[in-house]
Amino acid sequence: MSNIADTIKNDLITAINSDKLVLPTLPEAALKVRDIAQSEDSAIIDLVKVISNDTALSARLIRVCNSPLFRGNRPIENLNMAVSRLGMTYTSSLAMGLAMEQMFQATSDMIDKRMRATWQASIEIAGICHVLAQNYTRLRPEQATLAGMVHLIGMFPVLRYIEDNDIKISGIVLDEIIAELHPQIGAIILKRWDFPADLQDVPLLYNQFDRSPAKADYSDLVMIANLQRVAGTDHPWAQMDWSSISAFERLGLDPDGSDDENLDAQMAAAMAMLQ
Repeated sequence: MSNIADTIKNDLITAINSDKLVLPTLPEAALKVRDIAQSEDSAIIDLVKVISNDTALSARLIRVCNSPLFRGNRPIENLNMAVSRLGMTYTSSLAMGLAMEQMFQATSDMIDKRMRATWQASIEIAGICHVLAQNYTRLRPEQATLAGMVHLIGMFPVLRYIEDNDIKISGIVLDEIIAELHPQIGAIILKRWDFPADLQDVPLLYNQFDRSPAKADYSDLVMIANLQRVAGTDHPWAQMDWSSISAFERLGLDPDGSDDENLDAQMAAAMAMLQ
């Protein structure tokens, strides 16, 4: 790794260890949605009022409701109908995740492209996690969706550091730095944001392919979703021997891909639902 890469890595690690790393804060809309979701006195109308203040977020939720995965007998025409169909729990998780999209923007072209690519990957993984949780586990689909949306959140401070310090670096070296640092940073962020305990370590665990917990968890879902996303490509993860990854067994999936014929179609629909 180049000297500049070592400097970046050491600076970030020092900031992490001294608790001086500048972490992103949850967008205001996400904070308000979480407060409502955690309040025992809240009702659907309270959630609708908060989300309706964000036109783009409202439109996204309505579009999700009209996607193949959620579509009912009648089209969803307004936010109240969307929240009623999804329910408060799923709406809250989805709204919190989607509200984070505004964070993944930058002023420099290279960092902005990387931010947007990171967000695109996150929402595709979130969609696959939804399908896997719904069809193969007793895990909550809304939690699975949120897990997918936030598993790469640790990339944000790294990319922001590169931009803020106007560092010129190749994409290959940047990938190496991100791969080494984002899992630890991501877990720190989710703990700071007071995310559910079963999601906080997802950034740390989703790429530990030799892990073997007693039962399937959200890290398993994000792991398999990532593998499904790169299947058939030249990505290094697609070249691994998947038969040695025990997460497939915990989810009841065939690592060779000979599962339910409808699964691929569901995953494709899920990956598109959050676009």
